[in-house]
Amino acid sequence: MADQWEGRVDEESGPLHESIGHLLRRVFSGVAAEAVHDGAQSRDFVVLDMLAGEDAPSQQDLAHRLGINRTIMVKLLDRLQQAGYVTRTRNPANRRTYVLSVTDEGRAALKDMRRAVADRDARLTAPLTPPERHRLTELLGRLVANDEQSTIPSVEHLIAQAHYRLRRLGDHRLEDYGLRTRHFGLLPALELFGPCPQQQLARYLHLTEPATASLVEELVQAGLVVRGQDPHDRRRYALELTDLGRARIPAVRDAMRGVEHDIEEILGPEGARDLRALLTTLLP
Repeated sequence: MADQWEGRVDEESGPLHESIGHLLRRVFSGVAAEAVHDGAQSRDFVVLDMLAGEDAPSQQDLAHRLGINRTIMVKLLDRLQQAGYVTRTRNPANRRTYVLSVTDEGRAALKDMRRAVADRDARLTAPLTPPERHRLTELLGRLVANDEQSTIPSVEHLIAQAHYRLRRLGDHRLEDYGLRTRHFGLLPALELFGPCPQQQLARYLHLTEPATASLVEELVQAGLVVRGQDPHDRRRYALELTDLGRARIPAVRDAMRGVEHDIEEILGPEGARDLRALLTTLLP
């Protein structure tokens, strides 16, 4: 049974893996991971760039989204706050947490930092021909046309901004259900594979285990997922949808299709096909 599940979890076909939103999130995750690996200034850039697009409701949320260790994130935010780039204000929705926002000084510093992404940009687009890179930049630019854009034609920055915009579109479609775009993949995956262990779920969704654990905890608290004991390994949990979780699946699928429809409305069918193919080429 376990071997059978492992084989199924490696499948790379279906609405989720073929969606532009999923492909863009995977490319963005790789970009963020490489930037964090590059050093302190790169970490500053990734944090400020994300906060420039949207405030973070807590430092834990920001750490999970960027795949940064929580201890490192605390020190990083302390440094950015001392530099005057970031502010922490009490979250009115949860008094135990702080909302993180970028300051005007932070935005000015971010503008300078964007020049430092040129080398990573070249590595990121190395698999593309010059015409393909131009096409990717054009399509991403059209996706973020209504948002703030960098004065530097950075594919890395455009990927981040496009990812943030699609996330906002999905969040808007799911707001009546208490769900977010980040739940797009997890609930349908549990419908398909549950009960299943968290480790394999992370592999299927191309998420880190800490990020998967954070999403699972959100859904457990919302009463959409339950943790049971894995019959194949008593040392780990098996995750399964509740009745309420199953009832949310149609809304999640409708929201996912809606975001893909929004993309096609912006780019046209040919543009959407091209972007899907180009993002696939950028994946490792």
